[in-house]
Amino acid sequence: MENHTKDSTMKVSSLNSIDLANDDLHHSVVSLKQACLDCGFFYVINHGINEEFMDDVFEQSKKFFALPLEEKMKVLRNEKHRGYTPVLDEILDPKNQVNGDHKEGYYIGIEVPKDDPHWDKPFYGPNPWPDADVLPGWRETMEKYHQEALRVSMAIGKLLALALDLDVEYFDRTEMLGKPIATMRLLRYQGISDPSKGIYACGAHSDFGMMTLLATDGVMGLQICKDKNATPQKWEYVPPIKGAFIVNLGDMLERWSNGFFKSTLHRVLGNGQERYSIPFFVEPNHDCLVECLPTCKSESDLPKYPPIKCSTYLTQRYEETHAKLSIYHQQT
Repeated sequence: MENHTKDSTMKVSSLNSIDLANDDLHHSVVSLKQACLDCGFFYVINHGINEEFMDDVFEQSKKFFALPLEEKMKVLRNEKHRGYTPVLDEILDPKNQVNGDHKEGYYIGIEVPKDDPHWDKPFYGPNPWPDADVLPGWRETMEKYHQEALRVSMAIGKLLALALDLDVEYFDRTEMLGKPIATMRLLRYQGISDPSKGIYACGAHSDFGMMTLLATDGVMGLQICKDKNATPQKWEYVPPIKGAFIVNLGDMLERWSNGFFKSTLHRVLGNGQERYSIPFFVEPNHDCLVECLPTCKSESDLPKYPPIKCSTYLTQRYEETHAKLSIYHQQT
């Protein structure tokens, strides 16, 4: 990171750490609320997923990305946003990026078979999986991780409810996180970023949904900008902590909370090292109407955002940032 840290505008961010094994619930909620008001980023430790299993998940991720491009293209992202995304497929900051993000990825969502009554929902459906002969045990590892990350997300959801002065199980309801949209994404970053030339590993953006759990390797690269309206913008590195998730709030929770909780701009700069990460995006049910929470409005603080259905909002955001699938079909 030498070239980047020489920039006087760059610094390392200090974030609150939420311990899910802490018996002092009040302390956890106060610390979480402070983080959500400040920048919407925090660490989560003692989440119950052991490091040995996490190491295996990252090892399996590396095995997939090491496959020949021809093999990876067999599981190209489909219309339900599942599967492989090639380098430059996504452009998150079109105002500042010359091309797309210098990363490749792989989306995995909740497995919903074709005979399920909810199969026609835009973010449900079967996942495309790499051939089991090519990557034995790969699917089983990823499905287990998805279940574990969702369990941790539900625990964080309870703390968020309390931080918003809601009932502890407010977000557990079927129309919210009881039957959620939950999508993990394996990512591999390569190359050297150069903001002056519009080259980014991942362009500046805020996440679309409710919250994101990020597992990452030890390579620095993630940056946050706590005040997106500042001129110039000030970016801070978020150092990875072994065994901890980096959690951030998304735009949907900012809308829900009437702007009370923050969804913060973040980006990734590459420094020439390969960097692997696994964000786990948590959104409510397809049909959930995201509107101002009862505890976040008053006569003097009216709702700032119009109500919108979760699936409608997500579809709009995905279409804005991803390449049209037709361009890949034209190439084959």
